[in-house]
Amino acid sequence: MNDEKTLLKEVFGESSDSDSDTEQRQQQHQLDEEDGDHSNVSQNPSWQRIKEIGGLCLCRDFLSPQQQSYLLSAIQSEGWFTDASHNQAMRFGDLPMWATKLSDSIREAVLLGDHDLANNDGDQEFFLLPSDLLWREPLFNQLIVNIYQPGEGICAHVDLMRFEDGIAIVSLESSCVMHFTRVKEAFATGKEGTNDSPAIKIPIYLTPGSLVLMSGEARYLWKHEINRKPGFQMWEGKELNQSRRSSVTLRRLCHIE
Repeated sequence: MNDEKTLLKEVFGESSDSDSDTEQRQQQHQLDEEDGDHSNVSQNPSWQRIKEIGGLCLCRDFLSPQQQSYLLSAIQSEGWFTDASHNQAMRFGDLPMWATKLSDSIREAVLLGDHDLANNDGDQEFFLLPSDLLWREPLFNQLIVNIYQPGEGICAHVDLMRFEDGIAIVSLESSCVMHFTRVKEAFATGKEGTNDSPAIKIPIYLTPGSLVLMSGEARYLWKHEINRKPGFQMWEGKELNQSRRSSVTLRRLCHIE
């Protein structure tokens, strides 16, 4: 247990239970900068609002390289992927401690990024997550970890309606391009429709340690996919080299009366 607590501290830093804790972290941050040691420092996140898609935001520097390494070690220690044929693990309800800490870090990154993003976009009403989603407890109670080998990706889909609004995806290891395609109006009826016009795809470049947040329009009205077959992973005119990729998806189950 002590080893796990030490690991979590190294990955996500101290908990933020009080103003005193915050002051201590700020003092430690200053000391780390003076010493040139940034390994465990939480920097202010840099958010990108994808303006073509409402409710879609990207934070490419959410996790530092060392934080990514520790997170992958925590996942590996769960023992979910000891068999090479196992490439997905799901958990519902009480999540592992590292996943709870990850969820806390997502909330903190949203709180730190809301103000600056609104100012940069000239939209004071914009928020990375609506307040009713950001302050729900728990923020997430369902977890999926996926391991993708080169060439393996995800088909275009909208997450199941059994999950609430507000979905977070942390991308690890190999960089990739995630494409978003708007759902046809007939999607809600289960029929494909007859419009033969080509669908517009919005590409999002995910580097290791990136965080994607989907809410509102992005969560319900756009399908997302990652096609890692040769010729599909293109960015700025160059094809990305594909190696193993891992992802952590956090969602919240709908409450059933």
